[in-house]
Amino acid sequence: MNVMTAARTSLPASAPQLGLRERKKLKTRVAIREATYRLIREQGYEATTVEQIAEAAEVSPSTVFRYFPTKEDIVLTDEFDPLLESELRRRPAGEPVVESLRQVLHRAMGPGLAEEPEISRLRTKLMIEVPAVRARMLESMSVTGGILCRVIAERTGRDPGELEVRAFSMGLIGALAETAAYWAERDHRDDLATLVDRTLDMLVSGFAETGGR
Repeated sequence: MNVMTAARTSLPASAPQLGLRERKKLKTRVAIREATYRLIREQGYEATTVEQIAEAAEVSPSTVFRYFPTKEDIVLTDEFDPLLESELRRRPAGEPVVESLRQVLHRAMGPGLAEEPEISRLRTKLMIEVPAVRARMLESMSVTGGILCRVIAERTGRDPGELEVRAFSMGLIGALAETAAYWAERDHRDDLATLVDRTLDMLVSGFAETGGR
C-alpha cells in the first residue's frame, strides 16, 4: 500500500494531533527520508549509503536504523501507512471493502501527488528498477494484507486467517502494487487515481477476456 500513497511527509488532516515527542519523531523521519531522496537523485540508489543519509539528515546511522530497519524501508514507507487501518475503520460498516479502500486511497494519494510529484515518481521508479526495493515491497505487502484481513473479518464476521479472506486481501494488495508498477513503466504518463479506479473496478466486476487499453 505504501507505494500508492505518494510518499507523504505529513499526516492527513483527519489524523489526530500529535504530542511534542511524536512531532519530534515525525520531524526526524521526514529529515531522513528527504535526505535519502536528495542523495538518490544526485548519485543513484546503489551509491547512496546509510552513513551518507545519516550525515545529510544530521543524525547517527543507528538513528536511521531505529526509524527504518533497511534502506529500502526509507523509500517504501510514509506517514500514512500506520493510519491505514484506522482510516478503513472510519468508513461505513456496510460499505463494500473495495469501495472503502478506494475512498481511503483517493484521500491518501491526492495531497501527496499534488505536493510531491517528483518523489512519488522516484519511489515507484525505484520499485521497478531496483531488485532490493521490489523484494522489500513484496515483504511489506503481507503487513498491509494483514490489515485488510482484520477489517474484512470485522465486517463479515469471518476469521481473519480464513483462506478466502487472506486470498481476497492479498489479491487486492497485489493488484494495487502492479498498478503502481504499470504507472512507473509507462513513465507516469497516466493519472494514478484513474489507474487505481480501473484496477478496483476490474476486481469488482471481473476480468474481461477481450478488450484492453
